Amino acid sequence: MSQHATVQKQLAAGDRRTYWTRRRREQLAGWLFIAPEVIGMLVLAVFPLVFSLGLSLTEWNLVGGLSAIKFIGLDNFAELFRDGRFLRALKNNIGFTVGTVPATMLLGVVLAAIIHKKLYFKTYFKVAFFVPYICSTVAVSAVWSALYHPSKGPLNQLLIQLGLSDPPRWLVDTSWSLVAIMVIYVWQLLGYQIIIFLAGMTNIPDELYEAATIDGASGFQQFRRITLPLLGPTTFFLAITSTISSFKVFDMIKFLTNGGPNYSSTVIVYQIYEEGFQHFRMGYASAMSWVLFLIIMLVTSLTWITQTRKVHY
Repeated sequence: MSQHATVQKQLAAGDRRTYWTRRRREQLAGWLFIAPEVIGMLVLAVFPLVFSLGLSLTEWNLVGGLSAIKFIGLDNFAELFRDGRFLRALKNNIGFTVGTVPATMLLGVVLAAIIHKKLYFKTYFKVAFFVPYICSTVAVSAVWSALYHPSKGPLNQLLIQLGLSDPPRWLVDTSWSLVAIMVIYVWQLLGYQIIIFLAGMTNIPDELYEAATIDGASGFQQFRRITLPLLGPTTFFLAITSTISSFKVFDMIKFLTNGGPNYSSTVIVYQIYEEGFQHFRMGYASAMSWVLFLIIMLVTSLTWITQTRKVHY
């Protein structure tokens, strides 16, 4: 080998050593560590999202295979707002959210304040309220289904003993089915709200309450003037997560009513499941999914803007 070739080889090896500096090796190691997470996110989240957007513009019977996909543009979205069942589901979903989110947050902050200030055995009450949240929704629904039994359920038996001759039929009554599910939902979610509010209250300095007590403020005044304002970020977080959760309710409705009777408890996610996996109309179900996504994004954005303005003011 000539001297010139040897020099060229040494220079090339030096360039490779210069390129793979310690910083670049650390960056490569970091990318290799997060690669499984990135690949998993692309495969399990980004691809289904893009694929569902494409499906929403098609007519596709799942049984027919990929060859049965037919592009129809925005026809699915136009059909949605002529579909009486979808509009009923949307109305039920809005009513469910309006009925459960404020009630859960109000009960949560009040009970958290009582536990934080007034009760002994705080740990016991925290666990007691939190247990329903970590229990299986199916198990919780099964217990409440027995409680709601029209003739033999303890709840209606109690109402009869109190003098009500014709108690509600709860899950089999079109006027009460959604309300009955809302009660279960609030009861199950309440423990989570209490724990989060308690965490927020723990970060409020005791000196503020001591100063207010010296100034003669009552417990209610301290709660209204100190606790609630300083729980603003916690309340905002729970409002966002509770709203999203209420629009995604499915398993409880599937187990208790199957969307009935007479579609009185059908919500959007249940109808997506029904159209996609019972009627096999995947394009129509995907269009519903995107409408639900846009509704959640709109509500979340409005809540965020409202909270931001309050902080600036």
